[in-house]
Amino acid sequence: MYDRVAVAPNPSCPASDRRAQLQSAPAPCHWQNGCQETAEPGFLRPGLGFTMAKFVLAGRADCPYYAKAELLADYLQKNLPDFRIHKITKHPHVWEEWLKDLCEKNKWSHRNSPIIWRELLDRGGKGLLLGGYNEFLEHAQLYYNVSSSMTTELMKVVAQENLETHIAEELEEEDQKGLINPLQVWITSASTPACYNLIPILTSGEVFGMHTEISINLFDNKQAEEHLKLLLTETQDLVSPLLRSVSFCTTVEEAFHQAHVVIILDECTDKEVYTLEDCIQSMVPLCRLYAYLIEKNAHASVRVIIGGKTFVNLKTVLLMKYAPSIAHNIITVALGVEGEAKAVLARKLKTTPSSIKDVIIWGNITGNNYVDLRKAKVYGYESAVWGPPHYSRPVLSLIFDSEWINQEFVATLKKLTTTGRQFGGILAAHSIATTLKYWYHGSPPGEIVSLGVLSEGQFGIPEGIVFSMPVKFENGTWVVLTDLKDIKINEKIMTRMTSDLLQEKLLALGDMISFQPYQAVTRTFLPSAFPVIPEMDPDKV
Repeated sequence: MYDRVAVAPNPSCPASDRRAQLQSAPAPCHWQNGCQETAEPGFLRPGLGFTMAKFVLAGRADCPYYAKAELLADYLQKNLPDFRIHKITKHPHVWEEWLKDLCEKNKWSHRNSPIIWRELLDRGGKGLLLGGYNEFLEHAQLYYNVSSSMTTELMKVVAQENLETHIAEELEEEDQKGLINPLQVWITSASTPACYNLIPILTSGEVFGMHTEISINLFDNKQAEEHLKLLLTETQDLVSPLLRSVSFCTTVEEAFHQAHVVIILDECTDKEVYTLEDCIQSMVPLCRLYAYLIEKNAHASVRVIIGGKTFVNLKTVLLMKYAPSIAHNIITVALGVEGEAKAVLARKLKTTPSSIKDVIIWGNITGNNYVDLRKAKVYGYESAVWGPPHYSRPVLSLIFDSEWINQEFVATLKKLTTTGRQFGGILAAHSIATTLKYWYHGSPPGEIVSLGVLSEGQFGIPEGIVFSMPVKFENGTWVVLTDLKDIKINEKIMTRMTSDLLQEKLLALGDMISFQPYQAVTRTFLPSAFPVIPEMDPDKV
């Protein structure tokens, strides 16, 4: 009979130590009193020859059941000479699509994480599906008399560590690739002032890192070709050590080839649009085209960032709809509005805008939004109360004029939004570059950042619209700060912000005929707000 072994690491140890404990545990006994016990097919059997079997364990990086199966597999590999395990982890965002492709390829039926199959090294063809977590544990107990007694709490801890490790390895792999293959950065509407101001920041190393080379690809329509040539020459004249190459593209079918980063700016056009409905509906063809080209030509892990003066929330949600495979990697910039709010506050307080933190922008970035000062703080403020550099004071406790906040402050920001001035060339470039920097390297610890992302119902926001909300960046992604206290938004303000966004989406998708603004707001539509659709063979879309 087998000597039963229960695998259970010490939960107080770090992950690496827990794995070491498992691997050093007593090995299961396969022989007792000179008698051969049941052996799993594909392993060493005296007198029957040698066959090596390899198990493949694949799972979602944050899956607790994958974590438990992984540690058990590590133990078996350490203690059984002919047991080999190959592990595959996938980011939660790509796991379902990867699993679907794997099962279709091998004609398997499996829906959950993890999935385990066996590959016989002396045979060709597809592997033999074992199953999931339960099947693997049953297999280990049946053939090796080994079980796992890891607690649910410990499974969750290890799963979180696995996710952090997986993300860190992905980032390290990207950095290593960057040393060989440059990061491909595509900028649309490259003849606009925002692009002109953005290029020096991107090539400085401040955004992607001082050891990451980049190739910049300038994309615009055929009419802008002469301007693109001049911009290309001027970019080369920067002589940046991190700029591997710069090129321009006016051929639609070639756009976003192997792109790692796509920066979408407002289109420049003199096309006249007479109604709000026409303006909204004019966004659809361009977003559909861009989405098709990005999914077709760009790198699978491409990051898409949208900045502009009008309807950026709508453009973002349309891109997500028409490019569902990369929807989790599409965001829109809110730091322009946040920067303007900080500047207005700084002028009132007679301090610097950079000393003001944690201003939250809610809602429609280029429309009805709400500037939330309830968490806003100012550092290094000159007053009777002083403190160390990390000492801060609430902004609202320093501005005693509530009438100024509710009238002049609001009116100033509203004017900037309705004219589009809050996203001029310099501010647009800085906001996009800063957001990208946070995306790649993380936002300052403890600092709140405003970002336009797809709502999943957080804070009572309707699902399915792109909404600016408080986030933090870490490990190459962002996390919505749902644990913030005392930031509940009253129903009237929420309705005002969501009404326009919901109607814009319905109108763009043809589910509504006319737009009914929640409030009568005078809007000034600039010519640059309306896109020109590049010509393309319709049979290729």
